[in-house]
Amino acid sequence: MESIPHKHSPVLVVDDDEGLLLSIKATLVSSGLPEPALVSDSRRVMDLVREYDFQLILLDLMMPHLTGMEVLRKIKEKSPDVECVIVSAIDDVASAVQAMSLGASDYLVKPLNSEKLIALVNRTLEKHSLQHELQQFGRKKVFSNLNNPEAFKDIVAEDETMALIFHQVEAVAGTDYSVVISGESGTGKEMLARVIHKLSTRSNAPFYAVNMASFSKTIFEDEFFGHTKGAYTDASSEKIGFFEAANGGTLFLDEITELDPSLQGKLLRVIEERELYRLGSTEIRNVDVRIIAATNRDINEEILRGGFRSDLYYRINMYNIKMPPLRERKKDILPIARHFLKTHASANDKKIGMLAPDLEQRLMQYSCPGNVRELENIIAAAVLQEKGKTLTLGATLNLLPYEGPERRKNLELVSLEEIEKRHIEKVLEITGGNRPKAAKILGVNVSTVYRKIEKYSLGHINYSEI
Repeated sequence: MESIPHKHSPVLVVDDDEGLLLSIKATLVSSGLPEPALVSDSRRVMDLVREYDFQLILLDLMMPHLTGMEVLRKIKEKSPDVECVIVSAIDDVASAVQAMSLGASDYLVKPLNSEKLIALVNRTLEKHSLQHELQQFGRKKVFSNLNNPEAFKDIVAEDETMALIFHQVEAVAGTDYSVVISGESGTGKEMLARVIHKLSTRSNAPFYAVNMASFSKTIFEDEFFGHTKGAYTDASSEKIGFFEAANGGTLFLDEITELDPSLQGKLLRVIEERELYRLGSTEIRNVDVRIIAATNRDINEEILRGGFRSDLYYRINMYNIKMPPLRERKKDILPIARHFLKTHASANDKKIGMLAPDLEQRLMQYSCPGNVRELENIIAAAVLQEKGKTLTLGATLNLLPYEGPERRKNLELVSLEEIEKRHIEKVLEITGGNRPKAAKILGVNVSTVYRKIEKYSLGHINYSEI
């Protein structure tokens, strides 16, 4: 069976069960979504991908001729930006992890829930529209194109890499997408989450920030779901949890990968069902909360090693923003340092008006592994040491390690991963960001280059497709 609508469809469904194909078509069309293209022979998929510009492909896992995993691999090699979802009658964690490692964006289990299927297709098409909207600004994003520059006034940023981040925030803020913000510790992920909330339709409702690393198995449910009076020995009064407290607003889950895997299923259920039970109660309580999560780890690697549930990641990662480390935002280092100088000089009643030139030079050389948070600590401590009206290099003694060329030449020992990252970055720069050319030089396929770009956060390079 093969059915291609006269008006091009952004959705392709691949399954050897023709009855299921027709059922999915009826479900999507009846909900007002575009009529999907249908094909029952998996060998035809790549021809259709080359001929049509699909945004989403639903792939059955077990098919004759070519399996869903085999087709997924081929699609990602040819068209890595196409969203692919594996559909299977088997609810198998290993298969879901394999699908994610090959680039799938979700994993659905048969029989398909109509509401979840419609929501998935809607989310994917909306996500594609957001990405298209961002592309309309051109490859170089600038601060002058922002619609709401005042929303970002608390974030000191002059580097062009942050202009792209701000445009992404504006694009996703008006939706109700769950968002994952990834980046090293100290890059300002929570500040970005607060801007998303401020620009959203939920801005008049609460914003709650919660560090997931601080909750043990014994207190997680009590803190997140609350309890009724008498639920346990010390429960002398009722208590609302974070979900109810943030109802109508935004719940920011910082360091989401720190949550114990045994608790991730409970979190997923509330996010999916939008309802919970307080401890000690059988009364269902409905909650309407937008989730923004943050992590300083590679979630894909956490999933592969079994530390994070793939289904929870699929649910919260409707949109991903990668915060660059400070060493990749060189133009921001001195403006941020001057901002902290002004703040901490005022707080300590000191009339220190500027940074000494040699201190500025040292700051520009320093890799700042703790990012903005570390830079603030360095400036704050130096302000206490400084006796004059200019913050000098001497005031940072023992605070700011020297990382100049001579030290690097004599002492730098790096991991194989760091060597790989630098080599890929250099090849991308030489090829002008042309991924197919870079793949050829590196001796790998294009999908591997995409994965490495994501793994090593190399999105600051201007890429070309040809």
